[in-house]
Formats: sequence, structure tokens, C-alpha cells
Amino acid sequence: MVNGLQAVPSWLEYYGHPRSASLGLMVAMYPLGSVAALPFVPFVVDKMGRRYSILFGAIISAFAAILQGSALNFMMFIVARFFLGFASVFCVVGASSLVGELSHPKERAVMGSLFNNSYDLGAVAAAGVTLQTFAMTSNWGWRIPSFLQAVPSLLQLSFIWLLPESPRWLISRGRTNEAYVILVKYHAEGDENSEFVKAEYTQIKETLTTELKIARINQKEALSTPGMRKRAVIAAFLGLFAQWCGVALLSHFLSPILDSIGIHDNRTKNIINLAKASWSFVNGTFIALIAPRYPRRRVFLVSTISLFVIFSAWTVSSAEYTFSHSKISAQIVLALIFLYSPAYNIAFTALIYTYLVELFPFHARARGITIYQWCFRGAAFLGQFVNPIGIDLAGWRWYIVYCVWNAFQVVFVYFMFPETSGRTLEELTFLYESDQRQELLRNSELEALLENRGADTGHAIQDS
Repeated sequence: MVNGLQAVPSWLEYYGHPRSASLGLMVAMYPLGSVAALPFVPFVVDKMGRRYSILFGAIISAFAAILQGSALNFMMFIVARFFLGFASVFCVVGASSLVGELSHPKERAVMGSLFNNSYDLGAVAAAGVTLQTFAMTSNWGWRIPSFLQAVPSLLQLSFIWLLPESPRWLISRGRTNEAYVILVKYHAEGDENSEFVKAEYTQIKETLTTELKIARINQKEALSTPGMRKRAVIAAFLGLFAQWCGVALLSHFLSPILDSIGIHDNRTKNIINLAKASWSFVNGTFIALIAPRYPRRRVFLVSTISLFVIFSAWTVSSAEYTFSHSKISAQIVLALIFLYSPAYNIAFTALIYTYLVELFPFHARARGITIYQWCFRGAAFLGQFVNPIGIDLAGWRWYIVYCVWNAFQVVFVYFMFPETSGRTLEELTFLYESDQRQELLRNSELEALLENRGADTGHAIQDS
């Protein structure tokens, strides 16, 4: 995605140097497209399957990238961004569900973390491309990055046929034999007599049968239980937290932030952007392998407290530079920009989709991730529209809003986030529900297998 405030000079000239509200509208069209798609996402993901949701999103995304690269005017450009955002949520919801439901239980958390961290890989590629194209005087300076956005979608279209479908989705559709074959292949190295897979399959089938029976009795009632309300509230605020903790400033408005501390050279800005993206990918990958080993709630607390401290120091340093133009203050702000990355990645990159997959039962998982996406994309639309206006009018004082919000995040996580680590997805199905429903899982065949083979870490089904 071509970033509005980090776009090349030829793009700015071609579209009349959009600023403030115009620039905010251009950037905000991406999340607006995502919000428009969300009512349709649960239907596609649940009815058509996880794989076909990814396929559907990839087709639209490839078309939108070509449309953006071919744009002849500003309206055509922002319409293309709208469709890029529209397509993205089908891929994200479908892929995150597929990764969580297909992965071996011992690897599920790490796989979910690496899935979200792949965003940084794309950011590194985008920053590297724009570093090479930003100085082009022709329109190809922005058309090349626009067209290249189609590459990931084309890769998805090529390799999606090699991926298996979610075994849980297959069981929910009555295709139990296909599901068992997939579990044998990916969770037991092809051993059809694996006791582990037999127990896992039995638990999945029994839990889904009970869960879907409850959901069919009264879907509205099932989504209105106290447990589901708690899940929905957590998913909603998780979406707000992931955007309003300040990450959108760095992702989309790095250029004016650097202007505010005396860095105006475009090449220097692009080098800092590339370094930031590369650093985020490196520390994000390392964190993705480590963070899932620790209790989820504790990791979210460490992350939110760190973000509050860093953003507060950032605000003070920015204010100091505004008044004194101290080079030390500018250097501190720059250092804090790089420190922000691991503080954000430790929870909001490493655990977001892992936590959502664990939080919601199968029948509500797509809806739960969609609730998160509603709030995440809605917060992105609002933030990306008002951020350039706020920075323009208030300068460093605009950061105080984020300091207050980050403090609220700490309080919310402390009082509202449940612990989900150390359990299978089927055990977590009834995380908030009655003891009677939990009894189904305590007496399950897989539970017995876990107790008997607890010492055998090679076969025990547990989280990392």
C-alpha cells in the first residue's frame, strides 16, 4: 500500500499535494472499504469456508491494485484504495481462522503470532520499493508501488490450492472423513492409528456438535449470553486498542512527525521508514516465537504499560523540542519511535489473532474476529482522517490524547482480559459458560489422554 504522507514527490504533484482533510480522506479510504465489507465477511467465511474467503479477497485485491496503479485522477485512486480495504478483511478473517484451526495445538499460538507479524514483512518490502522510486520524476514513482501491491494477492491465488481446509469447518459441514485425513496428515505425520489424533478428532466433533446445537436453538440467544457479551466487548476494545495506541501515527504519518523534530529531507525520511519497518520485522519475528510461551493477560499488560510509558516520554520530548529546538530532544523522539515497535509487537502483533481464536468458540469465531475488525477498521478510519488535522492544528499536544488512551488500555486489560493460555480450543469453547457445559470437556477422551500422557511433551496436546 502506498502511504499517503510517505508517497513520492511525483504522486504529490500529480494530485495537487493533498494536505489535512484531503490527505486524511485518502488514507482513510482503506479502512472505510474494510468497514463496508464486514457485514458480508462472516457469511463468506462460515458458509463458503476459510480457503474460499481468502480466494475471494485475493481476487478483489489484485483487481484493486491494478486499478490504483492505473489511476487517472484522485477519485479513481481513492476508489481503488476503498476496494483494497474491502478485500483485505476477507483474507485476514479467513486466514486467521484457518491458521488457528489448522495448526497443531502446540504450535497454534506461535503460528498465529507469525501470521500477524507478516505485516512487517510487507512493510519492509514497501519501504524498500518506495526508497528506490521516491525520487522518480515521472508518474511511475507511485504507479510501480501501486502495481506491486498485486503481487501478494497473485501469490495467494497461486498457492491457496495447496492449503487444506480447516478440519473444524469440515466437521461442521458434515465432511468428517476429510477432516480426519487432514488431522492425520498434519498432526500425526500420516499415522492413521495415532491415539492423539483420535482423541483430538473426538473432542472437536463432540464439542462442535454441542456448540452448534446450542447455536441452532436460538442464534440470537446464543450471541446474547453473558459469556458472549464479554467476548464481544473484549474483541471490540481490542480493535480500538490496536489502532488508537498510536501505531497509526507511525504507520501513516511518520513524515509530519519527522518534520516536527526538524527532519525534512525526503530521502532521510524514507531511510528512517525502511529502518523502522526492518527493525519491526526483526523484533516482531523474535517476539512472535517467545511471547506465546507466556500467559496472554500478562503479556498484554506488559505491552500496554510499555506503550503508555513510551508515548508519555515521546510527548514530553516533542514538547521540549518545540520550545527549545534541542537536538537531544529530537534524538530522544527518534529513539522512542524505534522503542515503540517492540512494545507494540509483544502483544498487538504477537497475540491479537491467537487471542481472538482462543477467545471465541467455533460457531462465533468468524463473527468475533469480524467484531474486532469492525472496531479496528472503524478506529483506523477515524484516526487516519483526524490525525493529520490534529497534528496540523495541535502539534505535540495531539499526542496527549494517545497518552490518556494508553493509560485506559492498561486499566481495561487488567480488569477485563481473561487468561486463555494452556488450553485447547475445545476447552476454551466454554470459557465463560456454566460448569455443566465445562463438565463435557473435563470428561472428554482428550482430557484423559492429556492426564495419562502429561509427561510426554512430544504427544501431549497443549499450548506452547
